[in-house]
Amino acid sequence: MNQNERLDYLIGYLLEENPNGHELAQVEANSIADKFELFRGLCNIRKPKPVTDEFVEVQDAFLTKWNHDREITRLGDLKPVQPQIYLWKGDITTLAVDAIVNAANSRLLGCTQANHDCIDNIIHTRAGVQLRLACHDIMTEQGRKEAAGKAKLTDAYNLPSSYVIHTVGPFIDQRGVSPIKEQLLASCYQSTLALADQKEMDSIAFCCIATGEFNFPNERAAEIAIQTVNDYLRENESQLNVIFNVFSEKDLSIYQRLLQTNE
Repeated sequence: MNQNERLDYLIGYLLEENPNGHELAQVEANSIADKFELFRGLCNIRKPKPVTDEFVEVQDAFLTKWNHDREITRLGDLKPVQPQIYLWKGDITTLAVDAIVNAANSRLLGCTQANHDCIDNIIHTRAGVQLRLACHDIMTEQGRKEAAGKAKLTDAYNLPSSYVIHTVGPFIDQRGVSPIKEQLLASCYQSTLALADQKEMDSIAFCCIATGEFNFPNERAAEIAIQTVNDYLRENESQLNVIFNVFSEKDLSIYQRLLQTNE
């Protein structure tokens, strides 16, 4: 199969198992880009239930090529801005590091809104349906929603990274940022770093946890991220290489300024 044929198979499979998915297919998808968006939306709304071996084989073949047809960035391609600290702007799903960090929600099953542009959606889409299934197993065993500030590890499946570490940041409502919310955000970084060290990883990439859908102010979130990571590396004599991954020019500017100040 070529990529177009793989997408046709995957879309057909997903529509057959979920007739409600036909609402997403009302817009005609002719190009491979349009077909991918339809495939993505169908995966986003899909419940965490088993798939056939054939589906996994075709999906993995498609996603492996789709992911690696992009420019992949490795730790060796980057220059540290401080010892063990890197800053990089781009799509976190193109990083070939030991682990990337996903800003998850408390259900830990990925974003279920079709074609939503949050990081949780993108990571699950490009990893494949196995990621939601793995998260579902974790949550079934746990028996309750994931608390803010914790960290859970899964394989990265079809992503160029080896693992995904999922953490739930604090949600900021109309009451604003409180010391407890700041502590919970710091705990996201601490828990994630500790888990990476426990697994003897060499490199980890953090997204800007809680600054998107969870409304944590970008500047304060970056201050907490940098301070917490630096404290952890020093206090634990950790050899982890940490990448602060940003996606917007706003966050890039904030991190550049704060990291220069902390030199």
